[in-house]
Amino acid sequence: MVKITFPDGSVREYEQGVTGLQIAESISPALARDVVCCGINGKTTELNRPINEDSAIQLFKFDDEEGKHTFWHTSAHLLAEALQELYPGIQFGFGPAVENGFFYDVMPAEGQVISENDFPKIEAKMKELAKKNEPVVRREVAKADAIKEFEAAGQQYKVEHISLDLEDGTITTYTQGAFTDLCRGPHLLSTGNIKAIKITSVAGAFWRGDAKREQMTRIYGISFPKKKMLDEYLQMLEEAKKRDHRKIGKEMELFMFSDRVGKGLPIWLPKGTELRLRLQDLLRRVLKPYNYQEVITPGIGSKNLYITSGHWAHYGKDAFQPIETPEEDEIYMLKPMNCPHHCEVYSRKPRSYKDLPLRIAEFGTVFRYEKSGELHGLTRVRTFTQDDAHIFVRSDQVKAEFESVIDIIQKVFATFGFDNYEAQISLRDPKDTEKYIGSDEIWEESQNAIREACKEKGLQAREVEGEAAFYGPKLDFMVKDAIGRRWQLGTIQVDYNLPQRFHLEYTAEDNSKKTPVMIHRAPFGSLERFTAVLIEHTAGHFPLWLTPDQVAILPISEKYNDYAQKVKAYFDDQDVRAYIDDRNEKIGRKIRDNELKRVPYMLVVGEKEAADGLVSMRVQGGGEQATMKMEDFAQRIKDEVAEQLKNI
Repeated sequence: MVKITFPDGSVREYEQGVTGLQIAESISPALARDVVCCGINGKTTELNRPINEDSAIQLFKFDDEEGKHTFWHTSAHLLAEALQELYPGIQFGFGPAVENGFFYDVMPAEGQVISENDFPKIEAKMKELAKKNEPVVRREVAKADAIKEFEAAGQQYKVEHISLDLEDGTITTYTQGAFTDLCRGPHLLSTGNIKAIKITSVAGAFWRGDAKREQMTRIYGISFPKKKMLDEYLQMLEEAKKRDHRKIGKEMELFMFSDRVGKGLPIWLPKGTELRLRLQDLLRRVLKPYNYQEVITPGIGSKNLYITSGHWAHYGKDAFQPIETPEEDEIYMLKPMNCPHHCEVYSRKPRSYKDLPLRIAEFGTVFRYEKSGELHGLTRVRTFTQDDAHIFVRSDQVKAEFESVIDIIQKVFATFGFDNYEAQISLRDPKDTEKYIGSDEIWEESQNAIREACKEKGLQAREVEGEAAFYGPKLDFMVKDAIGRRWQLGTIQVDYNLPQRFHLEYTAEDNSKKTPVMIHRAPFGSLERFTAVLIEHTAGHFPLWLTPDQVAILPISEKYNDYAQKVKAYFDDQDVRAYIDDRNEKIGRKIRDNELKRVPYMLVVGEKEAADGLVSMRVQGGGEQATMKMEDFAQRIKDEVAEQLKNI
């Protein structure tokens, strides 16, 4: 017998060799129908794997992240099986599950092209194969045998992957129908659960992400266990198009891009700059009680700085190429991170235990070389400004300081109405420790520090391996927007490594020299990404305190322009942001145009208003209408702003 521990702490005994599916069946038939995979001692696996020792189990449905990943992973294999039938001679690269669905990189045979016109037949073939309810069979094979199998099948990319990336010994393959793929899994037990399928897009992708290698065709898709779920997803996509920050940003004149300036280099227009400065001002107000010291550091740094920090070795491929000066051996880099500069700020003079925590903050602009195909509006750019800070603490201060940063992030999220978010502890990949710097002991200590801080704050956080920064683990905040999409925004990281690499120290109470711990934190993440998410979350209807234009004053005709100027002058004195729409247009047109600009309030002024010192208010979106004194309206605006910022 084996003892199986459930998430609620209860324990049941089963026969040795019991499977996750049998355990689900023992609980209820309905659960057995819905479960798609299971977690055994923290590792996600198929439902038919035998359990031969005492274990902790989790049963995952499609609604769980692990369930979606397994479902979409199998769907990627189903896509490949369909392509294999439709396009003889096609070559396969990689085909993973991603956050919203799956993709497969393929190389069609010479003369074949896969385009959007082919989507219906690909979907039809996938549905046809899914209806066969083919079992997905896992098999362990020797590396040499796997190479022979894929060579015989003519799959040169799979052979290269096996030869270069996989260690000698046993590897796993999964087969459904006539299709076999290299894979670590996990997968569904069969393809029959895949009921609704949509191929969403096609793009180019270099093999192994190397621009010097051949370009493959990347086919994206998404699938669900019920058609209703697909219908809801497609409806969400339509709503997402309306909320696209690139479209709204253009309509509201917030930012622009210019090919002449360069790809991925945003230009903030006057209204967007005002919005951005207000975001910075908000964070400064939040941080005021926490005794942060703000600095400004250069946009470039010596290459040696980033060699010392480890960024060159672990991040160099994502940075812009080094800049050589006429001076011999003088090489600079565009700044990819602010942390090395802040380490230098710390080291400029001796520090005592009494000086800690030392909190150094900066709205620091950094530069990353993103591939042109991955650029996307403000969410993926080549230069962005982080609301960055690095806090230097003693070891005994880590947990308390980490908790205070959680408070800051939660306060910021509450101000913007981001009340639907998840916390994720991003750990290093224990199977690939060469990607990281620092000892196992340091990593264990820093990962446990994050776990303890989350527990202390009552913050439920899921753990994900392989998502840590190269210098330390982190706590990431994943925000769900108004239409259910997940965005990674705020982040906190614990770092025992960079202080050692920069030989940072402080004098302890016993006069010994000790190395501080460094906490990295950014509540917004970056001003660019945060603004993009905020635009799409609100559909451009920003909170009144933040919006570039709070009020549009609309004179009925040019006869009342002077009165409109008087109203605006009063609002200027009251710190109410207003502008006058004095175009020679009918009032109905002015209202419609300012609705599109998402101005929260419109004030119509004509003969009666001018005579009595009044304004006729219209709330954006065809809401409340009222006539009142301009003084009362200004007070309404100030009261509304104060209410929105009451927690700051």
